[in-house]
Amino acid sequence: MHINDIDTPSVLIDLDRVEANLKRAQDYADMHDLPLRPHVKTHKLPEMAQKQVALGAIGITCQKIGEATAMADGGLTDIFLPYNIIGTSKLDRLVDLHARVTLSVTADSTDTVAGYAARFGAAKPLNVLVECDTGAGRCGVQSPEETVELAQQINDAPGLTFGG
Repeated sequence: MHINDIDTPSVLIDLDRVEANLKRAQDYADMHDLPLRPHVKTHKLPEMAQKQVALGAIGITCQKIGEATAMADGGLTDIFLPYNIIGTSKLDRLVDLHARVTLSVTADSTDTVAGYAARFGAAKPLNVLVECDTGAGRCGVQSPEETVELAQQINDAPGLTFGG
């Protein structure tokens, strides 16, 4: 097939380049003894995420529960959702996803932690990380004192595990 024969719009992927990029990222992480958990927003393809894990990634990062569910459907088993999940329907979906995979989330408020704590049990606790504002001013706790307070709330909840 010639490039002029391709109807547009079309997605074309140079697999050799993609695989070289995936390997380069993992090689860098390995060289510096860093665990790599790539964000799938760059490709949104379970097949690519599987390649990243096969190369040595410890898991993946997804921005939304729907993306995480699609990745779980594609066979990924260790997923991080780096945003606060609130609301009954989203927490229902989170509980369902947590039953299928190893899942981690973040929290930057006591309300978010309380929501998680009300939904998860000691049999399979949810791993929760404290989100800290690193200077962008968009989200995250604002002080070391808030960080300690939120970490303690997570640690004290039977259905949650403090993840960092």
